[in-house]
Amino acid sequence: MVKRKSEVLGDSSIIQPPSRIRKMAAQPATGTIDLTPKESQLKDLLLDTAKFINESGSVAEPVVLRWAGGWVRDKLLGIASHDIDTAINVMTGEAFALKLCELCEQSDAIEKHGITESDIGNLHKIARNPEKSKHLETTTIKLFGYDVDFVNLRKETYTEDSRNPQMEFGTAEEDALRRDATINALFYNLNTDKVEDFTTGLRDMEKKLVRTPLEPFKTFMDDPLRVLRLVRFASRLEFTIDEAAEKVMGDSRVLDALRLKISRERVGVEVEKMLKGNHPRRSLEYIDNLGLYHTIFTDPSNPDMATPNISRWRRAYECLDSLRQNKTPGSIYDVLVRSDEAAYYAWILAAICPWETVFERRYKGKGKPPPTLGTLAVREGIKAPNKLCDLVTAAHNYKTNIVYLMLAVSEDIPFIAERDRFGMAIRQWDSKAGHWRLQILYALLVEFMQAEDTTLDESNLADWQKFLDHLQELDVMDAPSLKRLIDGTQLAKALNVKPGKWMAQALEVTIAWQLRHPEATDPAGAIEEVRSRRVELEIPEK
Repeated sequence: MVKRKSEVLGDSSIIQPPSRIRKMAAQPATGTIDLTPKESQLKDLLLDTAKFINESGSVAEPVVLRWAGGWVRDKLLGIASHDIDTAINVMTGEAFALKLCELCEQSDAIEKHGITESDIGNLHKIARNPEKSKHLETTTIKLFGYDVDFVNLRKETYTEDSRNPQMEFGTAEEDALRRDATINALFYNLNTDKVEDFTTGLRDMEKKLVRTPLEPFKTFMDDPLRVLRLVRFASRLEFTIDEAAEKVMGDSRVLDALRLKISRERVGVEVEKMLKGNHPRRSLEYIDNLGLYHTIFTDPSNPDMATPNISRWRRAYECLDSLRQNKTPGSIYDVLVRSDEAAYYAWILAAICPWETVFERRYKGKGKPPPTLGTLAVREGIKAPNKLCDLVTAAHNYKTNIVYLMLAVSEDIPFIAERDRFGMAIRQWDSKAGHWRLQILYALLVEFMQAEDTTLDESNLADWQKFLDHLQELDVMDAPSLKRLIDGTQLAKALNVKPGKWMAQALEVTIAWQLRHPEATDPAGAIEEVRSRRVELEIPEK
C-alpha cells in the first residue's frame, strides 16, 4: 500500500543512542486543542506507530510525538492548516516514517485505522539545505490529506560567520528555544493530548505579540533571516512585534549579518510570502519603520550603489492599499489589477517606487542598455525572476510617456480623440514585459509619492480615473491583442516586394490604421496607407 522511495531515503543511523538522550529541564505550561475527525484519525495512527516501535525494543525510552510550530499556532487561531510537523524525541524522522510504512502494510492496522489506497502517499526525504532554511533533513509523507513532516527534536549551535547551525538531538524545551518566535515554539503532545509551552507562546498568542524565545540580538545574529520571518508573521497575523525585538531588528550589526549570511534567494522568498499574504501594506510598513529597506531592495554586491530617498515612500504603499481597499467595479484598482499575480507584482512596484528619486542618465550607447536601478534592486536584492525584472524596467522606461498622456486627457488636449495614439502607446508599453496596466499603476504611485499634497482622497486620483475611463471609452484596453487584418507575407505580396527590414515598421502602420478604423474587415485601406508612406518606411521598389 505504501510506496517507499528507499533509494532516496538511504541507510543513515535512525535511533538516538541512549547516552545522548537528554531530559527536559522544565515543565511546560499547558493548554488544549480540539481535533477534527481527520486529525484524530492521523493522531491515532501515529500513536499506534509509536507503540509498534516501543514494543520492538529498539528504543531506549518510549517514543513521544509532538505536533510542532505553525500547525499548533494556526489551530489555536482557528486557521485551517494541512501541513503538520511531527517532532520525535528518540529517533530520526526517517526512522519513524519507515516504521509507519511497515505498520500500514499490516492488515489489522489497515482495518483499524480505515486506511485506503489514497490515504497514504509516497515517502520522501527532504535533504538538509541550509540555503533554503532546511537545517536538518526531514521525511515527509501524505497522510489522510495532510502533508506530514517527521523530524527529531533538536538543539542548534551557531558560529559567528554562518546562519547554518550545528545540529544534535535535543529536548522539547531546547527545540522550542531554537525557534524564531514564541508563537511558533508551541507543541501539541499527542501522548498527553496537551499543548506544551516552554516559552511564553500561549501568553503571547493572547497578547497578539511576536517575541523571540531567547534574547533578540543573539537570536537575530545567529540567524538574521529571523528578522524577515518576524515581519512576515506579525503582518500575516496582525500581531505586534515585541519592543525589545524591534529595537535590534534595524541594528547595523544585524543588518550587516543579514547581508553577509543570508542568500538573496531566501530574502526573496520571505518578501514574496509577505506581499502575497493578506496584509502586504503592513509588511512594507514594518520594513519602512524598522529601517530594513536599504538592506532588502538593493544590490548587495555593489557597496557603491546609490541609496534612494524613502522619506515619502509611505505615500506609495498606503496609496496602493487604499486603492485595493476601495475597489469597486470600474475603479482604478479594479481596472489595473486583474489577477493574483498582478496583485503581487503591484506590491513589488510599490516597493521600488523610491528608486525613482535617484537620477539616472539616459543611456546613449550602442547595444542593450544597462538595467535600471530599480531593476537591479529587485534582481539582485530579492532575486526576482526575469519576467518581473522586465516589468520593473518597462514601468520605469514608460512612466514619463504614461504621465504625459494622462495629463493630456486631464487637460482635454485635442489629440486625445486619436484612438491610434493611445492604442499604439498601450501596445508599446505591453511589448517588452506585458502588464501594461501595472505600468500605469506604477506611474500613478510614483506621482502620488512625489506630489506635494499629502492627503489621499478622490480628488488626487481623479485625473487617473479620468484617464482610465477615457481609455475604455476609446475601446483600446485590448489593443495588445488586436488581431491583424494582414500579416507580413500578405503585405509583401500586396506590395510586390520581398520581406525585409522595413516589414516591422510597416506592420505597425497597418495596426495604427486598424485602430483608426475599428469596423474595418478589409485590409485594403491599411495596404494603401503603407504604400503611401513607402519612401518614409524605406520599402524597396519592385
